[in-house]
Amino acid sequence: MASTLSDRLSRLVKTMRGQARITDTNVQDMLREVRMALLEADVALPVVRDFIARVKEKALGTEVVGSLNPGQALVGVVHKELAATMGAGVADLNLATQPPAVILMAGLQGAGKTTTTAKLAKHLIERRKKKVLTVSADVYRPAAIEQLKTVTRQAGAEWFPSDPSQKPRDIALAALDHAKRHYFDVLLVDTAGRLAIDEALMAEIRDLHAALGPIETLFVVDAMQGQDAVNTAKAFKEALPLTGIVLTKLDGDSRGGAALSVRQITGAPIKFAGVSEKIDGLEVFDAERHAGRVLGMGDIVALVEEVQKGVDLESAQKLANKVKSGEVFDLDDFLMQISQMKKMGGLSSLMDKLPSQMTAKAGAVDMDRAERDVRRMEGIIRSMTPLERRKPDLLKASRKRRIAAGAGVHVQEVNRLLNQFDQMQGMMKKMKGGGLMKMMKRMGGMKGLMP
Repeated sequence: MASTLSDRLSRLVKTMRGQARITDTNVQDMLREVRMALLEADVALPVVRDFIARVKEKALGTEVVGSLNPGQALVGVVHKELAATMGAGVADLNLATQPPAVILMAGLQGAGKTTTTAKLAKHLIERRKKKVLTVSADVYRPAAIEQLKTVTRQAGAEWFPSDPSQKPRDIALAALDHAKRHYFDVLLVDTAGRLAIDEALMAEIRDLHAALGPIETLFVVDAMQGQDAVNTAKAFKEALPLTGIVLTKLDGDSRGGAALSVRQITGAPIKFAGVSEKIDGLEVFDAERHAGRVLGMGDIVALVEEVQKGVDLESAQKLANKVKSGEVFDLDDFLMQISQMKKMGGLSSLMDKLPSQMTAKAGAVDMDRAERDVRRMEGIIRSMTPLERRKPDLLKASRKRRIAAGAGVHVQEVNRLLNQFDQMQGMMKKMKGGGLMKMMKRMGGMKGLMP
């Protein structure tokens, strides 16, 4: 959705350049393109109609401010209305209750409820400093309970055991009692899903809601579901008093069709977005920032947050001091930079947060291939001995053959890596002070490594 809408608007901005005012005619042309892009993104038709009507009302007759041309002025209106459609600002979790605060996770099977439960647990532990307990009331799906146990351990939270022979209501009440007695701040309840809406599912989750009285009832929906997400949202809204939405798989191709539809249909704010499969791949949803991403404006704030979260500042400072003092930049330092970039989600994750004008310049680069090349480089360096990493000059033919065999690559690829390393080593000498962003930019353009 992001690239389609962004491309259409960019083309229209160019065609409208030089016009002094937004008129009924040029607004109709632009809105037709916006409408098509939204429908292609599987946004619900009533939502599209309402959105287009609001944009048209705000845009008609708008004076061009300063140096903006009509196309850019309309993009500003579209951005504002996109953010309004998804809910202005940020909606935080409400934990203002006598502990434990119970959060009920609802949604269809396959939407990512169990993984999202663990991601939310990690978020609450790290960002809100809460003591978190999770429990699975899914007694139908094979291994659902074990899956929650595994991901809860990864998140650093505690897990309450349950058994498929128990009733969901009994499991939830036992977990609540345990959470009270052991002074947990938050209890996350992962509920059963189905492949489709059915009355048994809704009756069960209504019963759980009545028994637990949760302060938050979060509807977990797959962002790639498109039109189906709307029907699911309607059914859950009728069954439960939803307090928030979690969009999963927002890093997929759909890019917001569900985000626009579900918020309008349920009236509940989008509180979180799943942006990767990793256990820390959950972001607090910001409608304005997401609207910027949809329109190809990028999300520089998210990029900065990603860098702050992923960068080991102590290691970066050591490297800066090392280069500044004139010490040699070695392959261990190179490996550390690759590891830092992986912690930030890799090249594709970083590129995704940049404005489309910037990423367009790198459009010819196959990002999947570039990611594979970076992983291959890491494998080659890890196949070296500590001495070889510190002193790459030792790497003669026999050692290169051994490293290539260990990494499962050809000797030519070891040579490519060493050539690239030599270039970076030279660059570091010139930089005299490091600079992580310059290094990342350099690594992002490793075309010399690509076969």
